Amino acid sequence: MIRFFALSAALAVALAATPAFAHVTFETQEAQIGQTYKAVLRIPHGCGTEATNAVRIQIPEGFYNVKPMPKAGWTLETVTGPYAQSYDNHGTAMTEGVTEIVWKDGNLPNEWYDEFVFRGTFAGTLEPGKFYFPAIQECAGGEEAWIDVTGDENADMPAPSVELVPATSAGH
Repeated sequence: MIRFFALSAALAVALAATPAFAHVTFETQEAQIGQTYKAVLRIPHGCGTEATNAVRIQIPEGFYNVKPMPKAGWTLETVTGPYAQSYDNHGTAMTEGVTEIVWKDGNLPNEWYDEFVFRGTFAGTLEPGKFYFPAIQECAGGEEAWIDVTGDENADMPAPSVELVPATSAGH
């Protein structure tokens, strides 16, 4: 009986110490400036009890040459537009590219978890610190807008972010 209570107490502490699992986050939370990054966006729940039917992610300036991974059972769309500045992609100037990725027409029940993947490159001109990718989950009766980019640790709907650090090597 004592062992049961100790296990229950340990489980309660572990659950209380991991509130980030309720938010939309990236699997790898650190990336190097000037390097390619594989983003794995984790969707841990639906909207209340409703299934997620679409996931939209905004691609901010400074993250370029973006390529989303198709997802079985979902329709993949991209929105493209001009960049505010030109980026060098192995000797080719990139002046436009993906500004939003949309996976839609899917069905991710609230009780299930899934991941949405894309890759791109962080510009070498970016500064160390948080880099935010606002995201929206759409459900039949509403949405969960993960768009708060203030950096407030108590934000209810923080945008998924990556901590940018200086590059340690010149390769991709």
